[in-house]
Amino acid sequence: MNRITLMFEAAKKERRKTLVGFLTAGDPGMAVSERNMLAALESGVDLLEIGVPFSDPTADGPAIQAAGARALGAGATLGGIIGMAGRLRAASDAPMILFSYANPLFHRGYERVADEAAAAGVDGFLAVDLPFEEASEFRALLAARSLFFIPLVAPTTPEPRMREILSDAGGFVYYIMVKGVTGLRAEAAPDMKEHIEALRRCTKLPIAAGFGVGNGVQARAVAAHADAVVVGSALVEAARQGRLESLVRELSGALRG
Repeated sequence: MNRITLMFEAAKKERRKTLVGFLTAGDPGMAVSERNMLAALESGVDLLEIGVPFSDPTADGPAIQAAGARALGAGATLGGIIGMAGRLRAASDAPMILFSYANPLFHRGYERVADEAAAAGVDGFLAVDLPFEEASEFRALLAARSLFFIPLVAPTTPEPRMREILSDAGGFVYYIMVKGVTGLRAEAAPDMKEHIEALRRCTKLPIAAGFGVGNGVQARAVAAHADAVVVGSALVEAARQGRLESLVRELSGALRG
């Protein structure tokens, strides 16, 4: 069984929520990035999103855009990142997904990427700009290797479209809480509860909510409605400031307290 499913089943039995942590691979260099990711896992991240840097990151706010630019400047490549994932897998049993835009995956080749990711111990993919209608080839290749293609749902997604997107989904649903790009917000979106309730009418998959969470108080508020909380920009900035582990412990503690 896929490690993502096992993680959510274990968390449900323990009656706790889970922490999904995003870090940009290769920021500020591959070696430092790998150490940061392992530290995040050891400090309490339940599921690691390994961000693949891309030159035109349309969904990313300033912090992750800057991290991607630093990573690309330091020579990060998709092949090198998959290799990093393999080394992380040797050190941790936690689920890991690659968070990418479609272009790097298509350029390397969907089948090649699926093969390499499966061999490295990756559990799934998020492709933020790959629409449902155009993702069937990649989804099939991943499914054949027991990997998940994680669907994303926005606040503007109507229920009929949700049902279509989630018709053959697996792993979990990534609910984007805000209209716009990644980055810290002062408070959770006021319509989050309503939209997550609509999502639950469309799927039995766990729901992870992200975009805007930066501290334990916010994480706890989101976890009141979602099964997992996704934190990205705040972790990227914390890693640069030398406080990654303390922030992960704060977030993880808020979800377990």
